[in-house]
Amino acid sequence: MAVVINDTCINCGACIDECPVEAIVDEDDNPTGEEVYYVYGDKCVECVSFHDVPACATACPTEGCITWDEIGESPSYRDDISAEMRSSKANIVD
Repeated sequence: MAVVINDTCINCGACIDECPVEAIVDEDDNPTGEEVYYVYGDKCVECVSFHDVPACATACPTEGCITWDEIGESPSYRDDISAEMRSSKANIVD
């Protein structure tokens, strides 16, 4: 993974429209079966080369809904985010 959408997601769609690499799918296409939006970790680039921070998190109206996650299979990621921030699932936007 790279960023993750947690269960506070209200399914508003703001994040989908902002993702430059189409890594986010709605609840109907969530492979886990949960009724929240989902970020494909093998597609998410944490907006590296696109924005200063992940655009999905800045567009999200729900505070703390989109957080940092382990890097995993992400093709690109922000190297200024510590392992501690990732493992604690720190908020991307405060």
